[in-house]
Amino acid sequence: LGVVMLSPSFPDLGALDLFLSVVKLGSVSQAAAAHMISQPSASGRLRTLERQVGVKLLNSGPSGSTPTDEGALVAEWSTTLLLAARDFGVALDTLRPSKVGRLRLAASFTIAEYLLVSWMAAFLKEHQEDSLSLEVTNSATVVERLTTSRADLGFIESPNVPGGLASQVVGVDELVAVAHPGHRWASTGVVSVEELVTTPLVLREHGSGTREALDVALAKHGYPPPQAMVELGSTAAVHSAVLGGVSPTVISRLAVVDDLSAGNLVEIKIDELHLPRQLRAVWLADRGLSPLGMAFLDLVAVLD
Repeated sequence: LGVVMLSPSFPDLGALDLFLSVVKLGSVSQAAAAHMISQPSASGRLRTLERQVGVKLLNSGPSGSTPTDEGALVAEWSTTLLLAARDFGVALDTLRPSKVGRLRLAASFTIAEYLLVSWMAAFLKEHQEDSLSLEVTNSATVVERLTTSRADLGFIESPNVPGGLASQVVGVDELVAVAHPGHRWASTGVVSVEELVTTPLVLREHGSGTREALDVALAKHGYPPPQAMVELGSTAAVHSAVLGGVSPTVISRLAVVDDLSAGNLVEIKIDELHLPRQLRAVWLADRGLSPLGMAFLDLVAVLD
């Protein structure tokens, strides 16, 4: 092979990756959050990148950042380059011992809070030389972490798997309506779908798998999304609000099974509406899973 010499001004791959995130997400602040760096740091890296390539790449405005004409070309070329770099990284991984490494996980709240911690503990007992990291967020952000290469393996509760992701079912769950024993619904234990969608509820935020699963199920039966009295950013927060008597909710059975048994909450049957769902592991289809990721899923399948 001939000697390949890159120009001293050849742009940094990490800066190109950051630039592509800005183009995709529409703002420097969102891209900085996705890359887990500060916004000033991200802005500095982007300015350095513009100096390296010698053209202005981004236009900034009140609504965010958009690529210039030259920036759109650089983004297109960078995509090909970064995909090749990612494939190179995967190839390098095959040279390393398969039992030594770090697996980056991202999981939705319900899976993380009620299932994943025990899976991680069991995995680390068998893989003591490996390490795991976990980011707990909603299902939409789990997908974003995978597509921006900030996680190797994700776990979501959403009813649909986005394009570009491979998936494997790792568990089953059910959404149930629950209320405080003092709420009027508790006296009958049954509610119609019409009353469910017209009663202000404690709900997860948009982007959560629980919220999406409920909205999709209602839409299939011709009903609008439920009303929100308050929207909260975690399953635990919704759980606490309902225990405090704020309003009913629709939530994972995993999150309330103990309180239903103890009588702290009352399960409310919804006429003609059942809400089973599958819990899935997801990863980038074109990249595949590392040996460590495959080992983690193999263990989950055994535990399940």
